[in-house]
Amino acid sequence: MNMQAMVQQAQKLQKEILNSKKEIENKTYVCTKSFVTVEMKGTKEITKVTIEEESLEKEDIEILQDLIVVATNENIKAIEKDMQAKLGKFGGMAGLL
Repeated sequence: MNMQAMVQQAQKLQKEILNSKKEIENKTYVCTKSFVTVEMKGTKEITKVTIEEESLEKEDIEILQDLIVVATNENIKAIEKDMQAKLGKFGGMAGLL
């Protein structure tokens, strides 16, 4: 394989990695736990937290805090799963971007 072909293959691979990463970053992840819904971008940025107020009493604040943490962490796991599924095939190269 000549050098030019290797460079072209590397550029093609880089484009595929960037496209996969962009696809994940543009996706919205939503997780609902009880009366709390957390929406996040694939960049792991929380964009919205929704709480069903009619379900909430003062003593539920601690439970609410825990539900937000759980829903957020599940979204992060879903994002990481998608990243691994889409970018894992590129091995360590995906970390270069």
